[in-house]
Amino acid sequence: MIRLALLGTGNVGQAVIARLEALDDPGLCLVHISNTRVTVGPSLRESAPHVVLDATASDAVAARHADWLARGWHVVTANKLGRGASLARAEAIENACHASGARYGDAATVGAGLPLLRSLRALQVGGDAIHGVAGVLSGSLAWLLARFDGSVPFSTLVREARAAGYTEPDPRIDLSGEDVRRKLLILARAAGVPLEADAVQVESLVPQALAQADDIDAALDALDAPMHARLDAVREGRLHFVARWRDGIARVGLETLAPNDPLAAGSGTDNRVAIHSARYAHQPLVIQGPGAGAEVTAAAMLDDVFALRDQPTFAGTRSSKNVAIGIGRAIA
Repeated sequence: MIRLALLGTGNVGQAVIARLEALDDPGLCLVHISNTRVTVGPSLRESAPHVVLDATASDAVAARHADWLARGWHVVTANKLGRGASLARAEAIENACHASGARYGDAATVGAGLPLLRSLRALQVGGDAIHGVAGVLSGSLAWLLARFDGSVPFSTLVREARAAGYTEPDPRIDLSGEDVRRKLLILARAAGVPLEADAVQVESLVPQALAQADDIDAALDALDAPMHARLDAVREGRLHFVARWRDGIARVGLETLAPNDPLAAGSGTDNRVAIHSARYAHQPLVIQGPGAGAEVTAAAMLDDVFALRDQPTFAGTRSSKNVAIGIGRAIA
């Protein structure tokens, strides 16, 4: 039986709970749920979990990942601030895994479970040399820029994306490029590159008036003039928000891509990543699919949990019923 502790009950956390309830899997027991206000069940230490599920976006929670791994607890996360923050933290996570044998499931941190990280790692294990990675890594920005043709203000589209749940509650997190920077760090590090966090050049789409605003919704109009200016400068192709790492240079920002560019396909919130390597020297390996949404992110987290079933830690008796699942409703 796998004992789970869930941290975070936002959109992703609630989707995890809903999937667990629908699965009603006797091999999974949710023994602890907490958010910043409430804890249901015994404390994290007293619950003796096999797996900590981090469905937060908290730096403080991500800072504990290495400690939990060192105790032998597996960590499955959608939180990018583990391997996508400082290089020292990412290396501490790796070292803790090697020392304890615990596993770190991070498929949900980039591409909401698309086979990006495992493909990069498999290529590495197979002896391939990764030369570069480029991608459209923000589902929210992909959605916004696909619809931005000048017929409506960019701020109107941001409000629509926010209402639909495509952006963070504070859309400046998406528009700043910070989320994409973290994802690029995770990808580059998975490719074996010890990239420092401050080595990534980031072009933020957030003007100063919006960055300093207390009333975010009212200040979104500050986006309109600069974004229309960028749109007017496009002669062929379309604007995309792209992350690139190659030859030691890493950057994140707006680019104009031709229709036949491998990163220009797709629709909606699709993520698209091109991997350039010795094996894929003439034509990159391209991976594409939905890269945003609580449902696909929760599914990716549980896929990592299911992958743990082959571990000897979880061999043996399973409970007849997941009696703890219902407590999730208490802190929704």
